[in-house]
Amino acid sequence: MKTLIIIPTYKEKENVPNLVPRVLEQDKGVEILFIDDNSPDGTGEIIDGICAENPRVHVIHREGKLGLGTAYVTGFKWVLERDYGRVFEMDADFSHDPNDIPRLIAASNEYDLVIGSRFVGGIRIMNWPFKRLLLSMMAMVYVKWITGLKLEDPTSGFKCYNRRVLEGIDLDRIRSNGYSFQIETNYKSKLAGFTTIEVPIVFTERADGVSKMNKKIVFEAIWIVYKLRVYGILRCLLRRKGKP
Repeated sequence: MKTLIIIPTYKEKENVPNLVPRVLEQDKGVEILFIDDNSPDGTGEIIDGICAENPRVHVIHREGKLGLGTAYVTGFKWVLERDYGRVFEMDADFSHDPNDIPRLIAASNEYDLVIGSRFVGGIRIMNWPFKRLLLSMMAMVYVKWITGLKLEDPTSGFKCYNRRVLEGIDLDRIRSNGYSFQIETNYKSKLAGFTTIEVPIVFTERADGVSKMNKKIVFEAIWIVYKLRVYGILRCLLRRKGKP
């Protein structure tokens, strides 16, 4: 089964040349799709050079910084036009260890959605300040309380989907564009009846480049959780009335 790893990029010129060989060496069936948002540091040009030399690497160039959620939706739609059986989300900054890819692939043979979890079985985060760790843990509790998701790490961005998950959720109705995108896709996967498992990983804060976290992303995550809960309630009521 072919595997595509989608990696959004914005100003990642330091990381991309080192990341590509580390990812591709994990499995001969693995390919990469970069979604570059017109990086001003030349990241897109670097990726073009790699693509010209390696047919397992692909790229979509967008006209500007359009956000994480739309990047992944763009990648998902690209996947559904081709014959990939599983799809990853992965960061470009080495916060996600490429060596964990085979473990997530193995788990995807039994589960529809596999989440690389920073919190299952304990905290596995390196180089985060206490304030950010506390914020992340509070967000985890908040999301679980409002949505009812039984996940230890509902905001993880290291995930593996079986193709049927992307076919089973309406990509055009995804509204999140920041890190809440992870919450929304997890929640809608659950509502659609797909199975999920969390696999423990070690998350390491980026060594090069700049973090994309900001206040706008945090506020979006706060309100989207309530919106998802309302969506879930309405979906349940419609099903009880016999409507799709």
